[in-house]
Amino acid sequence: MDTPTEARLAIAASETDADMYYATRFLAPDPFIFVQIDAEKYLLMSDLERDRARSQSQVDRVLALSEYEEKAKESDGESDGDPPSSIDILHEFLREKNIEHLNVPRAFPIAIADDLRDRGYRVAFPEGAFWPERAIKTDAEIAHIRAVQRHAETAMDAAISLIRNADIRGDILYHEGEPLTSEAVKRRVQRILMERDCTTRHTIVACGDQACDPHDEGSGPLRAHRAIIIDIFPRSNRTGYFADITRTVVKGTPSAELQNIYAAVLEGQNFVLDSIRADADGQAIHRGLTELFDSRNYETRAEGGHMQGFFHGTGHGLGLEIHEPPRIGKVSETLCAGNVVTVEPGLYYPGRGAVRLEDLVVVTQTGCENLTTYPKFLAV
Repeated sequence: MDTPTEARLAIAASETDADMYYATRFLAPDPFIFVQIDAEKYLLMSDLERDRARSQSQVDRVLALSEYEEKAKESDGESDGDPPSSIDILHEFLREKNIEHLNVPRAFPIAIADDLRDRGYRVAFPEGAFWPERAIKTDAEIAHIRAVQRHAETAMDAAISLIRNADIRGDILYHEGEPLTSEAVKRRVQRILMERDCTTRHTIVACGDQACDPHDEGSGPLRAHRAIIIDIFPRSNRTGYFADITRTVVKGTPSAELQNIYAAVLEGQNFVLDSIRADADGQAIHRGLTELFDSRNYETRAEGGHMQGFFHGTGHGLGLEIHEPPRIGKVSETLCAGNVVTVEPGLYYPGRGAVRLEDLVVVTQTGCENLTTYPKFLAV
């Protein structure tokens, strides 16, 4: 049997790099070294993290950096007295394994890649995803995502209950004698999720014209009779997986126009849910949704320097990152069984109203399984 000369290499902190966590299932705040040779996975860890990595990671071997540091010192002799660098240490391991060619992620640090090339390694940045299999979720991954989605729905219910139980004074919502603000609702969401060992950032609670910018997180007092878009996308601290849900509600009486916008978005979401299946083209689904909105006289255009109508994607993949392949949007991408994607149509018209609804689904051979159970309603 020929000795392998090629390996996959990654150097990153798995708490912030989803590819590294996917490869190792080990969460660490500082960068560490991962090498895969054929099917065998190795970690080179500091003495501080070695024991934890051995008990928690899902790799074949966890090796001590200090062992290879000593080998690097022996190779270098007593020439300069400086301690070996991390590249010196990695070089000792790769030389031991007869590795010459390294495949690294496209986000790999260029300075380290240059150092490795200077030592004679061929370093390649393969096109596409480093772990393309990440897009197809296993049953265990789907279970993790489903669990986080339940927590997101609990937080959504708490947010909507706060709005539902508010008093209307003039056109402002009040809670316990004080104006109910976007910030107060977001704090409630954050507390609910924190109690369930989840982290959430950039939660959206946007009212009125603020909601016409899909990424405006919202601020200030919430108003009666106007749409409030709530978008919650927490991550489990335990598993690292995300969830995502959006609902639009009104405390008071929604205008007839806003009710019509809501009905169109709901119709559009149902169209997408009915269109999703393995081998479906995300671009074709997005185009069909756009045509449906156009046929209901909800056109997308720029007006006054701002876009209005439907001007974002129909959905995106989700897993260890909040946005990952595949997309349902303007670019052609084929859906596969096991993809987990959002379905989030929206319509945004300043002065008239804004609505977005978002569910989370698993693509199947014949359709999709909706992981979202929280109901949809406009008036509360």
